Amino acid sequence: MKTPYFTVKDIIQITGITKRALHYYDKTDLLKPSKVADNGYRFYDQEALGNLQMILLFKEMNFSLKDIADMMKLSKDEQKEILREHRSTLVQRKQKLETIISQLDKYVDGTDIVHLNMFGDSPILSIQEQYDSEAKLVYGDTEKYQEFETNVNRLSAEEQQQSYQQFSLNMEKVFRKLAQHQDQSPASVEVQKYIREWKSCLETFMVCDAEILTCIAEVYVTDRRYSGFFAQFGDEDFLRFLYEAIMAWVKDGSPKMKKCSFQSYGTSFLRESKKLL
Repeated sequence: MKTPYFTVKDIIQITGITKRALHYYDKTDLLKPSKVADNGYRFYDQEALGNLQMILLFKEMNFSLKDIADMMKLSKDEQKEILREHRSTLVQRKQKLETIISQLDKYVDGTDIVHLNMFGDSPILSIQEQYDSEAKLVYGDTEKYQEFETNVNRLSAEEQQQSYQQFSLNMEKVFRKLAQHQDQSPASVEVQKYIREWKSCLETFMVCDAEILTCIAEVYVTDRRYSGFFAQFGDEDFLRFLYEAIMAWVKDGSPKMKKCSFQSYGTSFLRESKKLL
């Protein structure tokens, strides 16, 4: 029986590979034709077809063409050993993709960026750590930042985590209550009751005077990084309502103060990893 040969057209029809890819495999010596006719036509025998099918399989498994070329020189047992190792890599990649999809869904559903877990196995610092670094660089020499840092450092790592989690829950609860009263005047008794509750949450970590409260209120409405977080509580006017409610408390519920600068110590605690949210 004569050895059957397949033309390039036959190979394309059998495997679905493109003519361009097949020619590239020839050019790079990954898969040479079994014979080339005088007119330049390429022909492939069944062994070449089998090798091509292995190449396509390895390519689908996410091996590079260089790695595939090396693997094609190995025995079946050696190939299987590499595949076992590669499986572990794929499993890790799968877990990473599942994490990315999960965090993507959370972000689309309104979770703030600081609460996402996207950089666990990356040299890139988490958003939380980036805020920490930002605050340290900008406000590390201020009195209020040092006060905050001293209070936090008194806690163990586990206590810090628990404290921050409870703090976030308390803050979100207050913001939801405020959003439910968005139809009232920011200076109303009911709204101001929740502003005092908000202030009490802040004072878990530090004393909040009028200046720092004003700075926090101003950053809420000027720093775009907070808009996504607050969108979950109320409509597009909620941030302005919150700002006016805080300023009403500052005006009527605290001593007179000098004008706040964005570079003052007030913003430091807010910048400190968004734990005011």
